[in-house]
Amino acid sequence: MLLKRQDVEISAIQHPKRDQKVPILTYQGQTFRLISVFNASQEEDAKALWRDLTDNQGKACVLLEEPERYSVWGKIRLEQLAEEGGAGDTAAAPAVKACLLMLQAVFIDIEDLLGNRQAGLFQKDISEVFKQWHFPQAESPDAVKQLLTLDPLNAAQLPPWQEHHLNTLLQELHRIGKSYFGNTSFAERALDALQDLPSGDRSQFTNWLNQLPLGKLWR
Repeated sequence: MLLKRQDVEISAIQHPKRDQKVPILTYQGQTFRLISVFNASQEEDAKALWRDLTDNQGKACVLLEEPERYSVWGKIRLEQLAEEGGAGDTAAAPAVKACLLMLQAVFIDIEDLLGNRQAGLFQKDISEVFKQWHFPQAESPDAVKQLLTLDPLNAAQLPPWQEHHLNTLLQELHRIGKSYFGNTSFAERALDALQDLPSGDRSQFTNWLNQLPLGKLWR
């Protein structure tokens, strides 16, 4: 079903077995967990995923329409979270490294081409994304600053992000980048940063990205 923001309540609950919060949508006493986020211009992609999950896979899902985005949420019983175990669906490390490299590349691009003030505003904008979607280890300004400067290839510890976090980050990073540059020229430069990854990791991430509706944003 297609819902508007005023129809639902969105909150975050503490995951019972992980040090992170999980965005939860509540509608008529039912709870739903975030699956994927889409830019406002990707209405058809969002609807296609929603239809595939509901019609072909028989899942109970809702499609939420907001002014700046669409999001798809899957029904979940809160007790199911406790059954997930420790880090069951944390995204693969190469994908987290790749997304951090792309995030840092856009940040450096803004700093180099638009100046320190714009880079500071970008840092605020991306902090809002992390905060709104409850990214683990990224909800304070200091944590965001660290993510923008750490070396993902040699970091002792990477944030325990799941695939929906990476999906959301790449969606919002593209939206924010386009608002700063007025075009999508930054996307190619962000992808160039992936050359730092080992070739196996890079091709694994690229294959994953190309399978997502958002992949075409970055091509």
